Amino acid sequence: MFKYIIPLLCLLCERSSAQELYIFSEPASNMPAHSLSIKQDAKLIWSSLDKRNESRHTTELMFGINKNLMVHGYATFSNMFSQNLRWESARVYAKYRFLSNDGLYTHFRMAAFTSASYSRNNGVYDELSLEGDQSGLQAGIIATQLLHKLAVSGTVSFIESLPPGRWNKPFPQPVPYEAFNYSLSIGHLILPKKYTDYNQTNLNLYAELIGQKTTDLKRYFVDFAPGAQLIFNSTAKLNLGYRFQLGSNMNRMSDKSWLISFEWLFLNALK
Repeated sequence: MFKYIIPLLCLLCERSSAQELYIFSEPASNMPAHSLSIKQDAKLIWSSLDKRNESRHTTELMFGINKNLMVHGYATFSNMFSQNLRWESARVYAKYRFLSNDGLYTHFRMAAFTSASYSRNNGVYDELSLEGDQSGLQAGIIATQLLHKLAVSGTVSFIESLPPGRWNKPFPQPVPYEAFNYSLSIGHLILPKKYTDYNQTNLNLYAELIGQKTTDLKRYFVDFAPGAQLIFNSTAKLNLGYRFQLGSNMNRMSDKSWLISFEWLFLNALK
């Protein structure tokens, strides 16, 4: 009996906080302990420099080590810095939840995260990103509040790019190397109106405000990103999001993008 109760509790945890499974950012909550998740996504842009459609494809493995710790591994392929699709970067990400205040249909959680990336690309744009664009390090804090069908999450982090030749002291400095990132994410569970079993399909709607402020060359951007998400059988997730610029003084690869992804969760895969 016990071996059936544990997966059921994991599903309940996943269901009750479905609206904080954001598309463009991470919540303070973690995936179920001892679980494995595989995610494939595609980012589609129009390059303002190359005047063509470009894409980045990311394969992601996520490991729920325990209820407080999860680790991600990423590999990206793209044609954003080349004429043809090629392997582009690798990244690792770890998140540790250090605070949980849980109630009935509500919780407040906080987590710390860090990430490191290696990219074969040379940074030629002002925007700092470890999602394939640059090599670097990032660390930050996430706070997430769930209130029944509404989830609100905020993230602040510091990012530093580490391109080859950074310390050769070019004059003037060509691109920023350090920045603060921030985001405010809101998710709302639309369907089902009432749960009857775990095979019901979830529909979640999201709105995310995403920004960056560099600390060395004093540049910034602010983006808005609405999105929709379907969750099937509590284990499969389909995301669609559109991100566009509200304001900026940066030289960016693109000021708008589409993101589509599919994720599959395997409970107790690490036992």
